Amino acid sequence: MTRGCKRSGEPVEHVPVLRSLSSGNVRAVMEDGEEGVTEEDTPLERKVAAPRYSLLREIGRGSYGVVYEAVSRSSGGVVAVKKLRCDAPENVELALAEFWALTSLERRHENVVQLEECVLQRNGMAQKMSHGNKRSRQYLRLVETSLKGERVLSSPEEPCFLWFVMEFCEGGDLNRFILSRRPDPQTNASFMQQLSSAVDFLHQNNIVHRDLKPDNILISERSGSPVLKVADFGLSKVCAGLASGPGGSATTEDKSKPNVNKFWLSSACGSDFYMAPEVWEGHYTAKADIFALGIIIWAMMERITFIDGESKREQLGTYVRQGADIVPVGEALLENPKMVLSIPQRRHSHMSAALRKLLQDMLAVNPQDRPDAQELQRRISRLICDG
Repeated sequence: MTRGCKRSGEPVEHVPVLRSLSSGNVRAVMEDGEEGVTEEDTPLERKVAAPRYSLLREIGRGSYGVVYEAVSRSSGGVVAVKKLRCDAPENVELALAEFWALTSLERRHENVVQLEECVLQRNGMAQKMSHGNKRSRQYLRLVETSLKGERVLSSPEEPCFLWFVMEFCEGGDLNRFILSRRPDPQTNASFMQQLSSAVDFLHQNNIVHRDLKPDNILISERSGSPVLKVADFGLSKVCAGLASGPGGSATTEDKSKPNVNKFWLSSACGSDFYMAPEVWEGHYTAKADIFALGIIIWAMMERITFIDGESKREQLGTYVRQGADIVPVGEALLENPKMVLSIPQRRHSHMSAALRKLLQDMLAVNPQDRPDAQELQRRISRLICDG
């Protein structure tokens, strides 16, 4: 259930990507200068026009995709380009989950990574994807692949990828940022506020992230001060049917909208050290995101780390010691619901009583005892003002 991501700074050949057709029965050139195959252009398929981006270097690699730093050939702006393989149903399911989550948002939020566009590449052809486009044969084939659990879009010999073009975060992830700097109470307070704001926004828009962890929180420093960006929505869930506004986007002003915290999920997924007890059992709501945030904030405040078994990297995360072993907090609470967490963990911690109480509430065994995202944001704001 743990998904790791190996980081790399290796440069790649400066190559154009997302070349395609504007119209006509002609050839398209994709990445690495390879020619694609001829495909008839139809009014129902929107093609991407000409070379769009050039890859600069690889900055991340996972089990089913690669992330590059890239430059826009038109504006010269730097972007992040995630290339996801669509050669297996499980990969398509993860890619579509991210696509649906990011395209369901009708407005931007400073602390949620921004998707600029998504393009499907198949047989050298590139088609811009749009959410719920029932006229697009390629889009419907992707959905069918995910639903049926079998390859529908292409044969193993035909390359098929989804390219996500997103804002570039030059500060890396939260792990790297926090652990490469001296402790800073002001930065910690700002990050707590930004994280709670991002999760409140997602929950207001009926999105449960389900994989909140430091690896999936990126840092932008373009404004001069660090700005957090919640990213990687491959395991996210858009709770369909909950929105009261058009396009699936709920508003904070609408008091009659259904509660995302009452939408039950059953897929036990995420990363072990950040999973709530009820996620291990496979019966949980959006309150699982609050638990994950509690683990992250606790670890960030006290710089508690462990060595990830897969990546061998030092990770921010709290845990429970059982003899010589370290056990995820959620798993330990599942085994012993009456266990009292030692908050703070460090003997010489400067954690305030108010923050200690907040973390205890966020990490409550019973999800109903945890604050929801709106209440969490209010309590963090009050805590910072009082501090």
